Amino acid sequence: MSTLTSSQERRELSADLILELLANRRRRYLLYALRGQDGPIELSKLAERIAGWEQDVSPDDVAKNEYKSVYVSSVQCHVPKLADAGVVDHDEDNHTVVLGDNYEQLEPYLRVVIQDEPENSRLHAALESTTDDGFFSQIRENVARLKH
Repeated sequence: MSTLTSSQERRELSADLILELLANRRRRYLLYALRGQDGPIELSKLAERIAGWEQDVSPDDVAKNEYKSVYVSSVQCHVPKLADAGVVDHDEDNHTVVLGDNYEQLEPYLRVVIQDEPENSRLHAALESTTDDGFFSQIRENVARLKH
């Protein structure tokens, strides 16, 4: 039987906790990678994608030590922290992660911090392609209006 790690009850996340969760770039990248996914994703696949974003290369071109760094920090630190807050559900037996019930409380803040991610990068391209509502386009339009 698999072990699912999350806060089993839905609770209100404090502003301090939300900011703490989003303060770390790798945690944000984990959440970006999980957005729009229908089911659980293996941590190894997430680590490849995140390492690729960090190095701005294809996941296939990620150096083994970079992948290992992302994987180990995710397993030991980032996924447990997100799971404790109920933002992700972690199946420790299958080494998979999926967004949890409390993610929707954090999502509006994640949409704000996306603005600080590097443009002209693989991450930015991936975020643009997974944003159904043209989020980046809306931001650019709003900024252009403010400048005029």
